[in-house]
Amino acid sequence: YTEFSEGIEDVKPYYLKLRDIKDRVLDEHDRVLTVRMDDVARFSQEGEELADRAASNAKRYHELFCEAADEVLADDEVLPVNPEVAAKGADVIDILHRQRLETEARRRAEREDNQGADDIHVGGIEAENDDVNPFPKLLMRRYELVLSPRTASSLCFSLRHIRSSSIGKLVSVRGMITRCSDVKPHCEVCAYSCDRCGFEIYQQVNGKNFNPIRVCPTKQCSNQAGNGNNTVHTQTRGSKFTKYQEVKLQELPNQVPIGHIPRSMNVTVLGALTRSTSPGDVVKISGVFLPAKFEGYKALKAGLTADTYLHAYQIEVEKKSYEDRDNMTPEQEAALGEKVEAIAFSKDPVGRLSRSIAPEIFGHEDVKRALLLQLVGGCEKRLADGMKIRGDINICLMGDPGVAKSQLLKYISSVAPRGVYTTGKGSSGVGLTAAITKDLTTGDMALEGGALVLADKGVCCIDEFDKMSDTTR
Repeated sequence: YTEFSEGIEDVKPYYLKLRDIKDRVLDEHDRVLTVRMDDVARFSQEGEELADRAASNAKRYHELFCEAADEVLADDEVLPVNPEVAAKGADVIDILHRQRLETEARRRAEREDNQGADDIHVGGIEAENDDVNPFPKLLMRRYELVLSPRTASSLCFSLRHIRSSSIGKLVSVRGMITRCSDVKPHCEVCAYSCDRCGFEIYQQVNGKNFNPIRVCPTKQCSNQAGNGNNTVHTQTRGSKFTKYQEVKLQELPNQVPIGHIPRSMNVTVLGALTRSTSPGDVVKISGVFLPAKFEGYKALKAGLTADTYLHAYQIEVEKKSYEDRDNMTPEQEAALGEKVEAIAFSKDPVGRLSRSIAPEIFGHEDVKRALLLQLVGGCEKRLADGMKIRGDINICLMGDPGVAKSQLLKYISSVAPRGVYTTGKGSSGVGLTAAITKDLTTGDMALEGGALVLADKGVCCIDEFDKMSDTTR
């Protein structure tokens, strides 16, 4: 911000984004301001050190970047006010802010006329001469700021490679989504009003739980009988809520060593990132690895130990369906169309595609052709009475030991847009279909999908099918 005139080309994308945020021309999902550590490192001579510090202490620097963005948005010289926005009028946040300032000015004038300026105690902070406005900056922010790790250091780790030394740092992990909770409102700023004196109080919520304010902090109420108890009530309209969702991330089968069970991690998703994934997706998540203290009875048993979770900043779905090509540029679509036409009009298109399946395995041409037909699928028929007839086929591979049956299954599960590989030796009917689990946030019972549920509209490869019990089979 201080070097805006010198580095105009480097900060131009951020300038345009902040201008659109101030003009309020973006919807909820486009109000995401992504601060890339690569841009921070290239901005000035101290950029390398600043980027490293931000990546190692992401939670603290996230707030510092938000304060810098607030300064730019508040400066009318850098970002002039759009006349069209001013003509449209104020929104709910502007109206509440203006009312708060008018109430503060009127109360200040009354005290100066009666007894002079007094100190006010708000949220544990004493404000002399009432110069501090308790209206929090978070309540006025119309954007979501996220940090993106540097390209050189954004290697995807498995869950078992995330150690205690990564706490507080920007990390990138890769895994499969096994469970997604319902999207619920999360309170960021809670607003209160006193029924006796009309004073408004704002409490910023930094965690999942907080103690609500019940006593009015003004001296007008504290000097009266009862000390202002039970006169403060929550104002939902003046509070700020954001979308909150919890996601469970599990290791991929190729990341689990032999003889170990897959590890999982809880991921907290806020704002525009909610509903961006579904169970069964293979994703790359970048965020801050943070500790979470136990609460209630668990805190007595845990002692000094703490649980961990990942606060997500970016979620990238790696495996997408064939129809999901929104992120492709016109050049990429044209190149893809040329490749498809070249294969379609070749001499043997089916044989050419089947030979590309597991090319390290020699032979098995008929098996590979059958697997290709399963990947492509047929046409789904819908009858007049609403009954659907699936167009996909089921394949059962039988053969002697050591003829690469498992290798073919693993290759199909990796190349399919949505594929899950499991073994039937230790699987049960519950593990393949669904299991009833307890939601740690709400305590409600929820269904967690198994292999068949995670592979919905995809391919589920079950190895050692003959080792399953008869009831499970």
